[in-house]
Amino acid sequence: MKKIICIFILLLLTNLSLAAMSGGNGNNQDNLYKAAKKLVIKAKKLEKKDKVEKALKLYSRAYDKLLKAYDKDKENPDILNYLGFTLRKAGNFEEAEKFYLAGLEIKPDHKGINEYLGELYIKTNRIELAKERLEVLKGCKCEEFEELKELIEKN
Repeated sequence: MKKIICIFILLLLTNLSLAAMSGGNGNNQDNLYKAAKKLVIKAKKLEKKDKVEKALKLYSRAYDKLLKAYDKDKENPDILNYLGFTLRKAGNFEEAEKFYLAGLEIKPDHKGINEYLGELYIKTNRIELAKERLEVLKGCKCEEFEELKELIEKN
């Protein structure tokens, strides 16, 4: 019985040390993406409270994590979406647009990218291009469509 317990403890410790060396359970790219997404959500809340400087710091931290995730997975439109989003929030519209367009090459109907790219087009006075993004979202019956439609109507 003691041998069985010792073997069990040894196996448990081996698994724990392997998990620690690999950065925890799960895929490191997924962990980076999830951590970045949490930072973006916090930053959005700070922005709504007019704490723009704090929000920008979180967007910057999220961007760094997203770049690392992107290095490991260049075909994930969600990563590209948030890379574009964080850059857009920092005022780097040209680079943001590149990431959004790369994401649309992978998934042309991506709701988030179409909405956020539309917002970028509004911000850069390209309303006709924003309307094209709205057209892509037209049939989705989703909040992304409604939010972009409202922004276009205001402009």
